[in-house]
Amino acid sequence: MSIDDRPAADGRIGPERSYRDVVAALAAAQKPAKGAPAYSRFINRKLGRYLAAAGYKAGRTPNQITAISAMFSFTGIAVLALVRPQIWTGVLIAVCLVLGYAFDAADGQLARLRGGGSKAGEWLDHIVDSAKISGLHLAVLISCYRFFGFHRPAWLLVPVAFTLVANVSFFGMLLNDFIRREVGARRGRPVEQGAPSTLRSALVIPTDYGVLCLAFLLLGWHHAFFGVYAVLGAASAGYLLLASVKWFRDMSALDNA
Repeated sequence: MSIDDRPAADGRIGPERSYRDVVAALAAAQKPAKGAPAYSRFINRKLGRYLAAAGYKAGRTPNQITAISAMFSFTGIAVLALVRPQIWTGVLIAVCLVLGYAFDAADGQLARLRGGGSKAGEWLDHIVDSAKISGLHLAVLISCYRFFGFHRPAWLLVPVAFTLVANVSFFGMLLNDFIRREVGARRGRPVEQGAPSTLRSALVIPTDYGVLCLAFLLLGWHHAFFGVYAVLGAASAGYLLLASVKWFRDMSALDNA
């Protein structure tokens, strides 16, 4: 459910309400996620809101929306790994990944609009996310090996490193949220995380999964794509290093409290 785990209405939005009313209810109930990258916060969340409202009006379940997200994401990943990169394949991959990410934002919103999410749904969503994160970077590795014609195999270490960084980042965010919820439940009140920052959202744009999705528009120009991909990987690695220090301090503060 990415950054949209918390939104949505209170389960009292009747199916007779118009699509516009449902979208408005979702928008009113949402709060910006603290520090989330700009694309995820301002674009993907909004796309997910529209898709969640459409799914609600169509009677879809959150797990069905998760399945649609997986279908788009893994179609893009399969094309990346199996088809020689060209301009049209880059566009197709980017579109599939963007839609997959938007539906990933929608399933959590739809769950709360229907009155609350389930543990099974949360488990399914995170399993799909984990497979998507690993699969995307491994598909870049396969594509580089098969089609890019690199004369220095050491370049193949870039997607390998990006896979590691992406997985550790995802696991770290999940673990942070789990520990905060556990501590909040023990205290009887949520653990405060501070106010959202628009400046922070702008600064961490290079780490945004949505920006990575859009980078595949350059896939037809191999070296341009790989250059952008490597920069995004380096930025994500740097962010993870700094964030890990902060996360550890936050966890230590919970211990001390």
